Amino acid sequence: MDKKMLIIGYVWPEPNTTAAGGRMLQLIHFFLGQGYQVTFASTAAESEYSYDLSSIGVSKQSILLNHSSFDNFLKDINPDIVLFDRFMIEEQFRWRVAKNVPNALRILDTEDLHSLRNSRHLAYKKSIPFTEQFWLDQDQTKREVASIYRCDLSLIISLHEMELLTMTVKIDKSLLLHLPMMYDAIDGKQQNNWLPFEQKKDFVCIGNGKHAPNIDAVQTLKKDIWPLIRKELPLANLFVHGAYMPESIKQLNSPKQGFYIMGHAHDADEVISTARLNLAPLNFGAGIKGKLLSGMLNGTPSITTKIGAEGICENMPWNGIIADNAKTFAKAAVLLYQNEAEWYSARENGIAIINGVYNKTLLQQRLKDTIELLAKNIELHRAGNFIGNMLLHHTMASTKFMSKWIEEKNNHP
Repeated sequence: MDKKMLIIGYVWPEPNTTAAGGRMLQLIHFFLGQGYQVTFASTAAESEYSYDLSSIGVSKQSILLNHSSFDNFLKDINPDIVLFDRFMIEEQFRWRVAKNVPNALRILDTEDLHSLRNSRHLAYKKSIPFTEQFWLDQDQTKREVASIYRCDLSLIISLHEMELLTMTVKIDKSLLLHLPMMYDAIDGKQQNNWLPFEQKKDFVCIGNGKHAPNIDAVQTLKKDIWPLIRKELPLANLFVHGAYMPESIKQLNSPKQGFYIMGHAHDADEVISTARLNLAPLNFGAGIKGKLLSGMLNGTPSITTKIGAEGICENMPWNGIIADNAKTFAKAAVLLYQNEAEWYSARENGIAIINGVYNKTLLQQRLKDTIELLAKNIELHRAGNFIGNMLLHHTMASTKFMSKWIEEKNNHP
């Protein structure tokens, strides 16, 4: 009999518009490859960019929040594994999962630490230094960490976030698994298909318009960085791609200045592979940046900030240059754009990062081994998670009864 898996999604996966969508699709393909019958359920509406999950054999189900119909849905599926897509979904549905399918392994895919990204955004808006203590003081941090404790396993995408959770918060490593994006190794054949330095031109910036760090990055480029680059490279152009761009960003389009707002890229790989440099001046954020990994996968070096490069590759040489203010960023972009030897060296660094940190075969085996070990020892594993049990005893009770109150209210308006 096939094993069964339920994924409760925050949104329907959009691998062509967001790195999170690509990450989710990687996980789905992994579980399908392990022989699971996968069901994906979400309270969200599908969009024009939503991936056709049924085309790969995944069952789809629209579900309601704060409604007992989800209980019957759970019992009918009776999954071996339930994966929560981000901590907000765990908060909303975990108690129903525990009540109706208590033996199911409960996994949280954090995507990135939302509390870290939002704390950095808050500090940035307030023009105050960001510190770990500032992050720890935020209510959302406590909620997200509590969610991690309540699950049997949390998938952490960033090396930096693993360090924060284990060293600063002191979460036991048995509750966490570092699982970044998973890619096939870049081989010689793939490299031979890449365009050489002289055939690649212009700059690219790519990112979803719903993501605040991306919007800020485009604004920073237009106001502070691009004028400096354009002064040194008057024939160069910058093409900004991304779905869901707000009107304020569309209005930044300026062909006379070589600054083009292009909207959604139907083929992000093609867009990145033809550019000579990938620009990502991120002032805040968390997780790992799919746009930078896409650059590495397509032989395009990048200029980014410490925040942009964070958690991607420990102490390995970066796939380009890291710069944290407008002047140094622009100077780095001009330098690498014109220096062929440095450019090829940066490309080689990207190959080493992908093949060393994001090896699909090794990462999938790591996930497979961890799940199998947990499944065999789930009672012992849960018994050893005292803080998680304590949080379930009190915190989730309030969430549970709030949910039941909302349900009752909706039934009797």
